[in-house]
Amino acid sequence: MIDKIEKHSESILTYLAGKCEYADLRAEEISSERLSTSSRTTNPPEKSDSTGIAIRVLRNGSWGFAATSQVSEKNLKRMADLALEIAAASASVNSEKLELSELPAVTDEYSTPFEQDPFALSLSEKNDLLLGWEDLIYKTEGISSSSTFLDFRRIQKYFQATNGSKLRQTLMQCGAGVSCGMVMGHRERYERSFPTASGQFVTGGFEQIATFKIEENIERIASEALALKDAQECPSGEMTVILSPDLASLQIHESIGHPLELDRVFGSERNFSGTSFATPDKLGKLQYGSEIINLFSDPAFPGGLATYGYDDEGVKADRVPLLQKGVLVGYLSSRETAQRVGMASSAAARADGWGNVPLVRMTNLILEPGEQKFADMLSEVDEGIYIEGTSTWSIDDNREDFNLGGEVGWEIKGGKLGAMIKSPTYSGSTVDFWNKCDSVGHRDEWVLWGTPNCGKGEPGQNARTAQGAAYLRFRNVKVGA
Repeated sequence: MIDKIEKHSESILTYLAGKCEYADLRAEEISSERLSTSSRTTNPPEKSDSTGIAIRVLRNGSWGFAATSQVSEKNLKRMADLALEIAAASASVNSEKLELSELPAVTDEYSTPFEQDPFALSLSEKNDLLLGWEDLIYKTEGISSSSTFLDFRRIQKYFQATNGSKLRQTLMQCGAGVSCGMVMGHRERYERSFPTASGQFVTGGFEQIATFKIEENIERIASEALALKDAQECPSGEMTVILSPDLASLQIHESIGHPLELDRVFGSERNFSGTSFATPDKLGKLQYGSEIINLFSDPAFPGGLATYGYDDEGVKADRVPLLQKGVLVGYLSSRETAQRVGMASSAAARADGWGNVPLVRMTNLILEPGEQKFADMLSEVDEGIYIEGTSTWSIDDNREDFNLGGEVGWEIKGGKLGAMIKSPTYSGSTVDFWNKCDSVGHRDEWVLWGTPNCGKGEPGQNARTAQGAAYLRFRNVKVGA
């Protein structure tokens, strides 16, 4: 379909050029496959293919959007007319006309580098890998439940706009994970997961699955799942907290990523998932975190789940600072929202498939590594708690007050790990919490964690994002109830 659409796109955009200020056309072919097991039973494979074209126009300072899966000159012209009608209707009720940030015309191609195409491998080969993980799980006596999965997605895109841009992209994404536990009746369940609760997701081919080191960690997480039954309850009070890299990734996602989505800052998510305290009047002024916090948006970072060549508005992926020495200096933005604060787009406008309009979404959020490895970070703590894995999370509509929980914790006594803790939780307020960070982990322990299921928008869209972090240490944090 991508090849077919190119011959129609020129005439459709020429047709639109005289009727609106701007228009773009985006075609996508998406193939997905998910294989899974539950307690040594192979589940039916989930496979899907989706193909379609989206047309977006800016007319009289308002957006119009239409999409179709039928590729023909006649139908695409009908969708173009529908997009124009919707834009005209929007303009009749909008109080202000929107403008777009500058964007040069670009002709380019981008493809995810990979060695093994996961879609070329047989289902039996992939299922055998999952069942092999299951066998390793049940070598630990006492485990009563388990699950494993493999997840693959290939996205082929063609983008053309009235500014002269023509772009082709092929993105390959892979994910995998395991969990195991012990069920003790209807209310008690003790579970551990690896690489984290939702698995790990990256861009690349099937060869990336081996880099997750799942086999090497199954025995450990299985034994920890059993040990949770007799673990002590989480203490209550203020103390030093060290977060594992995957839990640090979730903390970044919820309390930095979402608050810095500029459409949300301007209120577009108010009726769905809330607003943000990080308003433009704080730009360049707000001490969001301690001076050791440096965080970037970087959709060009190799291997991230949100790695691509261009976003869905044709903006080239590039590194953009968000927090420098803890100060708020930038936002995740689209061309429309960036123009409102006098900045360039951060290439963060992305749509969930061809049938949706692009929204501002998290990209690869890169928390720059620090100087300390986990052992050194731990050695400086007299009393505290180390929390690992992701379990629960809750944060208010303004992205300030939060409560997060891990799968397992350990008390810290005299610079060493002590007794295991079940269902550890901690809470805080975003700016106060990030200003309590006094140690950022070393690059040798840094991981770019993929998040495959970030929801946003009305109608709802799912996005795949990533957050890079090592261990993080915070002083005087409230833990427990």
